[in-house]
Amino acid sequence: MEDKKSRYTEAQNRATQKYQREKLEQINFRIRKGEKQKYVAAAAAAGLSMAQFFISAADEKIEREERKA
Repeated sequence: MEDKKSRYTEAQNRATQKYQREKLEQINFRIRKGEKQKYVAAAAAAGLSMAQFFISAADEKIEREERKA
């Protein structure tokens, strides 16, 4: 069996994993079947990744709610 060559070194992988452990948190959620494509399309139209799109949408919602209060 042939070893797959990564484009990253083992040290780079370890550094990335350490950064993610120390600096980032992960949020997972589910949507109904068939709805994913509308979010993918909206994110692409905005020129954002899916993560950036949802973070932006959540931030906008939080700001609107704070202005109401």
